[in-house]
Amino acid sequence: MPEISRFYGIIIYLNFGDHNPPHIHVDYSGDEAVFEISSGKLLEGKVPARAKKLVSEWISLHRDELLANWKFASEFKPTFKITPLP
Repeated sequence: MPEISRFYGIIIYLNFGDHNPPHIHVDYSGDEAVFEISSGKLLEGKVPARAKKLVSEWISLHRDELLANWKFASEFKPTFKITPLP
């Protein structure tokens, strides 16, 4: 499960060969959540409201890169790092 970004204590990663819809996994201080890439919506799990807002903002800024990484991960190919929020 490659880490693709990290910012403000939030760790973003993908799983190789994961199920649809395209999504990312988020870990923040022991809380875990799954966010849909296309909408930025929380699909499952929980993170504090501030972390949820930051992740949704980050997704909107990097949607194309996330979808490219999702394609690589679904084909068990190496993924790439994505710029964190400043």
